[in-house]
Amino acid sequence: KKMGFLIEDGPELESDYYIFDALNIPEYHPVREAQDTFYIENHPHWTMRSQVSGMQVRQMRQYGAPLRAVHLGRVFRNEALDATHGHTFYQFDCIVVDKDLSIGNLIGVIKTLLEGLYKRKVELRLRPAFFPFVEPGFEMEMKVTVAVGAEQKTKWTEIIGCGMVHPNVIKAGGLDPKKYDGFAFSLGVDRLVMGKYGIEDIRHIHGGDLRFLGQF
Repeated sequence: KKMGFLIEDGPELESDYYIFDALNIPEYHPVREAQDTFYIENHPHWTMRSQVSGMQVRQMRQYGAPLRAVHLGRVFRNEALDATHGHTFYQFDCIVVDKDLSIGNLIGVIKTLLEGLYKRKVELRLRPAFFPFVEPGFEMEMKVTVAVGAEQKTKWTEIIGCGMVHPNVIKAGGLDPKKYDGFAFSLGVDRLVMGKYGIEDIRHIHGGDLRFLGQF
């Protein structure tokens, strides 16, 4: 809010148009299978949302440009459970659409967000990555310290997928990609919580153990 962003949620039951097609992920694109999406029986084009990024196109269509918007909520994927993955988790997504934006603007917003959350300086690094809805795309890693005492260790942890909004996504939002560009990023809220409190296993957060939850 301090940076002038709209904050919204969207539907958990979503059409595959907003989850995939509008985000430059056409039918039979391998990313669709990689997400292990939960489809609704007898309704082949409806899914439990596997990402909240589908709101990007909805918001461009509703508000136009310039746009600063974030959307967050629960998402669902058919994932094998381990220390850093779950079938249900929370995701935060941001999009900015305007003229003459750069990767520097993207990094600045992310850094401001994370330092506001952690109340300290954070160390970040970018690695090239492929996401169909951004070009160029990156994975952003943050140096995170987990556990306590002799078990404590510091490591680079991938927390954010990000990049410059693909022209096809801007076009799906009803805007002219020759006139406007943008940047976007998504992050798992659960992993931010793990970094803030030194939690080593994401399953603790959703396990329902009141002894664990009572610490916070």
